[in-house]
Amino acid sequence: MRNIARALWATLAVLTVLWLLAEPSVFQTTDFLALRTAMLQYSGIIAIGCMSVAMMLALRPRWPEPWLGGLDKMYRLHKWLGIAALVVAVIHWLWGQAPKWAVGLGWLERPERGEQPPLENAVEEYFMSLRGAAEGLGEWAFYIAVLLIALALIQRFPYRLFYKTHRLLAVAYLVLAFHSVVLTKFDYWTSPVGWALALLLAGGTVSAVIVLLRRVGAGRQVRGRIASIHYYPGVRALETEIEVPQGWPGHKAGQFAFATSDASEGAHPYTMASGWKDDDRRITFITKELGDHTSRLREKLRVGQEIKLEGPYGCFTFDDAAPRQIWIGGGIGITPFIARMKHFALERAAHPDSPGPQPIDLFHTTADYDEEAIAKMTADAAAADIRLHVLHDARDGLLTGERIRAEVPDWKNASIWFCGPIGFGDALRRDFAAHGLKVNERFHQELFSMR
Repeated sequence: MRNIARALWATLAVLTVLWLLAEPSVFQTTDFLALRTAMLQYSGIIAIGCMSVAMMLALRPRWPEPWLGGLDKMYRLHKWLGIAALVVAVIHWLWGQAPKWAVGLGWLERPERGEQPPLENAVEEYFMSLRGAAEGLGEWAFYIAVLLIALALIQRFPYRLFYKTHRLLAVAYLVLAFHSVVLTKFDYWTSPVGWALALLLAGGTVSAVIVLLRRVGAGRQVRGRIASIHYYPGVRALETEIEVPQGWPGHKAGQFAFATSDASEGAHPYTMASGWKDDDRRITFITKELGDHTSRLREKLRVGQEIKLEGPYGCFTFDDAAPRQIWIGGGIGITPFIARMKHFALERAAHPDSPGPQPIDLFHTTADYDEEAIAKMTADAAAADIRLHVLHDARDGLLTGERIRAEVPDWKNASIWFCGPIGFGDALRRDFAAHGLKVNERFHQELFSMR
């Protein structure tokens, strides 16, 4: 989480410092209109800079994953950058419109425009000829971008509509990139802030084109077929096993993939609930009926149906050197732990004499209960030599940090791996931090929210 905040603030800080180097005397001016011009430039650079980085992250690049902690964290950064761009773009728009309103109300005098000296640079003259188009198109693109970002932040807005409308942000971005190129102060292009802005605009433009061509993650996509489907009515969860005959590079337990069963719905991310064997190329997903799409999967999926997979992604892979681990799976958040238990079982079967994993306690708390699902989980835990604690909310009450510490006296030496509702995870993180656990190093939380 810290690296997400660092990346966001670093983006804002670097662009701010570079702009101040280009405008060192900006705050010494006493002319309001000169200040307005400077603030329009600054807010425009920050807004398009944040949008550019967000657009590049939309390609789901692999290289930032280790530093940011996985694609789930990258999407959180993508979201924050989008919000930052939205807020600063509104400020940019207000700097442009508010003085006009003030003139109309008689609060400001309309500035007198003298004759402009002829431009000697042909490129600058060409940009000047495009100013009217850039201003008009940029304003409409701004309105569209505000609407699309707002829809993306409304969780009740259906995912299938979000999937279709969010792509239109790439079109709005391209128009705003044109707006920025034309209206950015021409002298900036020969300074560090201009060089940085040019790189960001180039990266964002290429990314937007890839998004519009629907080529995001194209090199990491494979085709598979559904081998089996099993429904657990007690927990309203569907277990789908998919055969992946070729192309899949393998995955670590705890990683996830994007699966597309219906092109109109787009790709949905699911954590894989299986280990990986090259001689038995199958992937298992467990999906809970939580929304429109997942509630219809039981009716729409069928054995033999082709599925497109993209991945694997994520760094929730249980890799650390802690002497023991505590796993916490809330509801459907149990999925990565099932995958890890199956991985351990495969390792024990292949190498029966090798030492097992460090001591592990798995806490599964659930509001729903299915005897068959719990029996399979219990068998997986026994095969992996993991101590399982199942808490049914109605029977056992809620899971708390105090209950975990009571069950695991050596908790201070453990790393904690949490997957489940974000609010529940945040509460546990604060609780363990208050009791002295170095949560920045030892509390691992998957932020499985892609919007």
